[in-house]
Amino acid sequence: MGRRKRVVIMGAAGRDFHNFNVYFRDNEEYEVVAFTATQIPDIEGRMYPPELAGKLYPEGIPILPEEDLPKIIKEKQIDEVILAYSDLSFDYVMKRASIALAAGADFKLMGPESTMIKAKKPVIAVCAIRTGCGKSQTTRRVLDILRAMGKKVVSIRHPMPYGDLVKQKVQRFATYEDLDKHECTIEEREEYEPHIDRGSIIYAGVDYGAILEEVYKDDPDVILWDGGNNDFPFYKPDLFIVVVDPHRPGHEVSYYPGMANLLMADVIVINKEETADPEGIEVVRKNIEKWNPKAVVVDAASPIFVDDPNAIKGKRVLVVEDGPTLTHGEMRYGAGYIAAKKFGAAEIIDPRPFAVGSIVETYKKYQHLDVILPAMGYGEKQMKELEETINKSDADLVVIGTPIDLRRVIKLNKPAVRVRYELQEIGKPDLEDVIKDFFEKL
Repeated sequence: MGRRKRVVIMGAAGRDFHNFNVYFRDNEEYEVVAFTATQIPDIEGRMYPPELAGKLYPEGIPILPEEDLPKIIKEKQIDEVILAYSDLSFDYVMKRASIALAAGADFKLMGPESTMIKAKKPVIAVCAIRTGCGKSQTTRRVLDILRAMGKKVVSIRHPMPYGDLVKQKVQRFATYEDLDKHECTIEEREEYEPHIDRGSIIYAGVDYGAILEEVYKDDPDVILWDGGNNDFPFYKPDLFIVVVDPHRPGHEVSYYPGMANLLMADVIVINKEETADPEGIEVVRKNIEKWNPKAVVVDAASPIFVDDPNAIKGKRVLVVEDGPTLTHGEMRYGAGYIAAKKFGAAEIIDPRPFAVGSIVETYKKYQHLDVILPAMGYGEKQMKELEETINKSDADLVVIGTPIDLRRVIKLNKPAVRVRYELQEIGKPDLEDVIKDFFEKL
């Protein structure tokens, strides 16, 4: 054998680790020299540990900053750069490709055939074409339908391993105590709690082959894949549901790997139709007809519910929204902002003068944000900085538009109301029709 091909995997603590585990870990044709990290605060400078990296990597694999990529390619004589994270514009992807090529390496994307694991149980996957389309409420709706049909469901969530990777290899969440045991961040709690609320089990972690073996022990009738960002599933889906967002028309055919999801989808949910412009809905619908005319299209809304709407009227409010939706999802607002406007807030205050620490850096990096506070909570320090930012503000009221009640994890010094949203289909076919048809054919 000649020299092993030397590889760098570009990632954000998720897809990158999965691609390594299923394709590179025991592959003697390749040497993964490093991961690079971006998108998520404070994940570079770590190590993919030897306990997870396998026998070919007894010292583990370093995780380095993405901005050092040209230097890494040249100094480490890298042959291939693998891009392995998501929610990226086509322009962004090709600029990274150009950087890799100019430095002397090949640039590659790994697709479903080389990275999806085939499960022994039926898999229904819910993914999207962008962060913030409404995957979470769609997943909850699918879970409710399956449970009403008498199916035993175990969910598996796209990874969010920002802590001790060895401890996070396989995580099982069945109770709120499990969230504390695994030291979950705000972002993790936002995704896991709705499943626990319904008395349903959800898994996540780092090694999705090992996770699947543990899921089998729970003996589910069906596995529900709860996607992250706009990534495609880690398991081969038997029914693939993809959510699109008419608030961002055209993004379904201009973001990676969201467009791949659009093309692969069995079912496409056009969400948020109640608040979108008709022109935006039409653009999305025409793109579906052009690129995936065989998909079943489900029209849907995500109406908002406020526990005390009268509390908002006439108040100066601080609106806190889901972090990833606002940051790399590039949305300027979410359900909290819509509720504040709808129920008569006197003013939506600018949070930026009160920002501290990493929250200041978030506003510098994502300059499209102005009057909305993203719920950044990737670690204990950042959660404390979010808490301090909110408590320093001179708002009369906090409007919480995040998927979980922030008051469970941070202490607020002012009153707050919570905004919820659920998926409601419009007309026929709806998701219940789709899922019943799936099981009849199965």
